[in-house]
Amino acid sequence: MRFADVIGNADVAEALVSMADTGRIAHAMLMYENEGSGALALAIAYVQYLNCSNPQNGDSCGECPSCRQMSKLIHPDVHFVFPVNKGPKTSDDKPTSESYMKYWRELALANPYFTESDLQRAIGIESKNGLIAVAEARSIISRLSLTAVADGYKTVIFYLPEKMNQETANRLLKMVEEPPEKTLFIFITHSPEKVLQTIFSRCQSIRVMPLTKEEAARVQEMNPFDDNSEYEMFMELFADLMRAVTSGDLQAALECGESIAGLESREKQKGFCTFASQCIRKIFMIQQNMSQIAAVAEHEYEFYSDMAGKCGKGFCLRFITNIEKVVAMIDRNVSSKILFCDLVNRMYLSIWPR
Repeated sequence: MRFADVIGNADVAEALVSMADTGRIAHAMLMYENEGSGALALAIAYVQYLNCSNPQNGDSCGECPSCRQMSKLIHPDVHFVFPVNKGPKTSDDKPTSESYMKYWRELALANPYFTESDLQRAIGIESKNGLIAVAEARSIISRLSLTAVADGYKTVIFYLPEKMNQETANRLLKMVEEPPEKTLFIFITHSPEKVLQTIFSRCQSIRVMPLTKEEAARVQEMNPFDDNSEYEMFMELFADLMRAVTSGDLQAALECGESIAGLESREKQKGFCTFASQCIRKIFMIQQNMSQIAAVAEHEYEFYSDMAGKCGKGFCLRFITNIEKVVAMIDRNVSSKILFCDLVNRMYLSIWPR
């Protein structure tokens, strides 16, 4: 992928080109984004530019052997790491990213702006939590200990390092802190506050900004899983929940909580939490008279505007805090029924205090 192919974040692309051209190349970089904003596309374009034999006008040529390998995500010196778990698409007892590399490549080539749920669907672990476990660290250390195949940078691109456990981080820490010559680590996170501090503190951070409405529409067209069914289901659940809470109907609100807890997997429940957080952001933006950047669809504006008027000024911030706690508790296998019942109660009390 060339920078010219990346949708949005032209300023970030320009900064990456400047880093490469001036030789100020960070050996460890943390790119943090809202899900689907294009950090992976930028990381791939950056590595392709660094290894290109004939870069031109601030971009890779797209034609040299290195660029052709990167265009298929098969460059021998570029490695991808992402959260995995045991599933029907591998027979490995302790799977690593290599166990699912075929499916990763297919997904990333079709749509480098994919979401975590897209990845889980692609590798067949929709009902499980993806993890970056210690077996991954051993695999990375082994691969980076080998001499580079080409005369360029050996690179590891980590997707969602917040899924890395402490033991994995400890195994990698020395390598991240003092990597072999011409070795890069690029971490792509949706939750920088959840990345282990030992890793975070050793990285140069780059913020990848959310896409504009027009850019997001272009990305949406690339999504091989986009049938709108999940969006419509989540939107209906969220709308029913908000209408019940703001009208003072606690029973109906609790029934919505039951429906959310009844979603088919914990990852689907977390997906709803992410969706709800995005919806609350839109309500908050309208409350702040910034509807022009709220990215609300025209046919949904009446609903969001109505909710903005019915929710107090502190409701949105309290909701975000509470939903983040729910996601954390889901990861700890706390009962979903208890979590969403408690969330609904807190929402209700935020609007209808005793």
